[in-house]
Amino acid sequence: MSAPVHDEGRPGPWQERAGRPGQAGQEGRPGQAGQEGRSGPAGQEGRSGPAAWPAQRRAEGPVEVPGGWQDPRPFLRGVAWLDKGRPVRADPADTMRLPWDTGERATLPIGVRLEFTTETATAVEIRYRATVPGPTDALRDLAHGFALWDRHGVVNEVFTEPAAEAVVRIALGAGEGPFHGPFTLHPPENQSPLVLGLRGIGGALAPAPPAPRWVVHGDSITEGWWSTRPAHGWPAVAGRALGWDTVNLGYAGAARGELATAEQLAGLPADVLTLAFGTNCWSRVPFSAPLMYETTRAFLELVRQGHPRTPLLLVSPLLRPDAERTPNRLGATLGALRDAMERATRDRIAAGDDRLAVLPGRDLLGPEHLADGLHPNDSGHQVLGLAVATALRRGGFGAG
Repeated sequence: MSAPVHDEGRPGPWQERAGRPGQAGQEGRPGQAGQEGRSGPAGQEGRSGPAAWPAQRRAEGPVEVPGGWQDPRPFLRGVAWLDKGRPVRADPADTMRLPWDTGERATLPIGVRLEFTTETATAVEIRYRATVPGPTDALRDLAHGFALWDRHGVVNEVFTEPAAEAVVRIALGAGEGPFHGPFTLHPPENQSPLVLGLRGIGGALAPAPPAPRWVVHGDSITEGWWSTRPAHGWPAVAGRALGWDTVNLGYAGAARGELATAEQLAGLPADVLTLAFGTNCWSRVPFSAPLMYETTRAFLELVRQGHPRTPLLLVSPLLRPDAERTPNRLGATLGALRDAMERATRDRIAAGDDRLAVLPGRDLLGPEHLADGLHPNDSGHQVLGLAVATALRRGGFGAG
């Protein structure tokens, strides 16, 4: 008997109104796509394609732009590609080959953040543009929050209303300081904010030192659904633990082993890679176990054509109680799909790929870690992020 279709790409009822459950005023993660690209703060359009971003991220020192604002580009982290100055999460030169749902989610700046240090500043101001939800927009009630973190945790949060263009000020700590950082500023994601400039109050800001670049691909779990903050999703948790620059290529409702995505990953600069897809291959687009095996083999082969020696960890699908022993329309349980994915990865390892590892996902979380039987809650994201970080360390998968 076939399982009912679970449309992972749809937000839960609580997400459509007022943020996360039990967390009044906190922002939810899903958003709307199709936002028009804009030029950068200095009136220059960012180049698209994988070669553009690494050159920009090596910019040294503060760059002044008119009005005393600093150019945000040297401070940005978590950027995969730029399209006319706007961070996007799929190659803008190769969108026609992607499924519609992947392309839609890729316009959201999931995981994009600002990282900086300072000697004397007591606050930071961010000038940005954001989409203003209309009166009938299902996401209009989601909180619009900016969260400032340091290495110890959350320093400050400021909530405001989406605006076509606005400035928000965030204190770097209590009292007079000094506050040196490094600091990480997580903007809200749902209204696709574009940072136009930033400036320190009481002193200049400097970009935080560059970190190893960790590219993570997956579905809505990787995108961070049901976490109460962008900084709480498991890739952000693991990236903080490892001290790496996390690039989040999680696509809610998608990530079904699309080979065009594998080719984009092959062309994207990365020091470490992690793949965490598969649960949508049970229901959203049903796979058989043989198809899952061959898709995994093909996906890994294409990624390896661009990253032959880059450390790569594959995380198989997490616990999903309703799917573990329930056949989908092609007769495959999630357990069978998981086994096929892990077997394909181990076969490649046995054939000589010693920079590849697999982390079985079945027992990483328990039912108590799932908010809706599928997506982790904050506790689940924390457990998963630390498990992935531990697996990367134990595998000797240091970046570089």
